[in-house]
Amino acid sequence: MKISKLMTKDVMTCRTSDTLDHAAQLMWDHDIRCVPVVDERGRIAGMLTDRDVCMAAYTRGAPLRAIAVGATMSAHPATCTQDAELSVVEAEMGRRQIHRMPVVDDDGHPVGIVSLNDIARASQQRTEVSPSEVAATLAAVFAPRPAILAAAS
Repeated sequence: MKISKLMTKDVMTCRTSDTLDHAAQLMWDHDIRCVPVVDERGRIAGMLTDRDVCMAAYTRGAPLRAIAVGATMSAHPATCTQDAELSVVEAEMGRRQIHRMPVVDDDGHPVGIVSLNDIARASQQRTEVSPSEVAATLAAVFAPRPAILAAAS
């Protein structure tokens, strides 16, 4: 199955120069947990999650309006194209332990986003995505990272 069949097409973005209060407002207004971050040419430069916003506020002790998105985002995120096969995207999401992946055009501009939720819903609506594939992807994404396992020992 191609990603274009299950991705969310209306994707909200913010810029590296925006502040975290702007990004948080986008997340609140659109009921989303992350926003792709674009550079001055509109190409994907990073990803910002609601957790990134919370941790930045906590660790920096500054108001969200004083913290730039570019200083908080995860740079160089994994991306895919609309023509990517779901199995390849699922494998990459599991390998990188990410919940969402921006979908980009040939120039790196965002055209959508695919999330674990999109994949899970597809398994309920179509026979092309099996529940066991979804379970395997979830298990890989949510597996404890090696550093966390070592610290707990």
